[in-house]
Amino acid sequence: MPDLPAPLPPVPTLLVTAAAFLLGSLVSGVLYSRARGADIRDRDLPGGSGTWRQFGRGAGILVSAGDIVKGVVAALLARALVPQGGEALAALVTGAVVAGHCYPVFFGFRGGGGIAPLLGALLIFAPGVLLALLLTAAVVIPTYKATLQARLKLNAVPFTTAVAVPVGLLAGALSGGFWPLLAGGTVMAVRAAHLLRLERA
Repeated sequence: MPDLPAPLPPVPTLLVTAAAFLLGSLVSGVLYSRARGADIRDRDLPGGSGTWRQFGRGAGILVSAGDIVKGVVAALLARALVPQGGEALAALVTGAVVAGHCYPVFFGFRGGGGIAPLLGALLIFAPGVLLALLLTAAVVIPTYKATLQARLKLNAVPFTTAVAVPVGLLAGALSGGFWPLLAGGTVMAVRAAHLLRLERA
């Protein structure tokens, strides 16, 4: 287990964490669908895959890119304003930008699953962990679709996430980036459990 992060200066840390949450709350799928005269959340989740299903491939790529960029911007802002922050700041900011996406303050706290902003934050804070996640997904997704998906009847994204996150945590424990992935992954797990309860209600 990696060492616990060191304490942070309170005021700038609070400011960058709040800014990350507000950035996360700018859910690209909701903004895009409303520009098209609808709200995607009436039919699907407002992430890249939901937007792809509802509006096509180009829209899905655009929305995914927008949500990744807000994770990148949140991380860069944190690095600029609290350069001594290290893993503690990375964990707070990653968790906050993912939480904003999952529970957006601007859209009634009904957002997406959090994958894209997590990837954006990790691109800055822990690129090695991001690479481990992407390589795992590249192997697991086609294998799962060819073997287990028909029997489990579960979309490839949650299955792959459940496999990739432990691999990423192991990579983070070995090379740095454990705490931001743990923070973002925890928020995503809470959101996934919430969505599952809603489906079963």
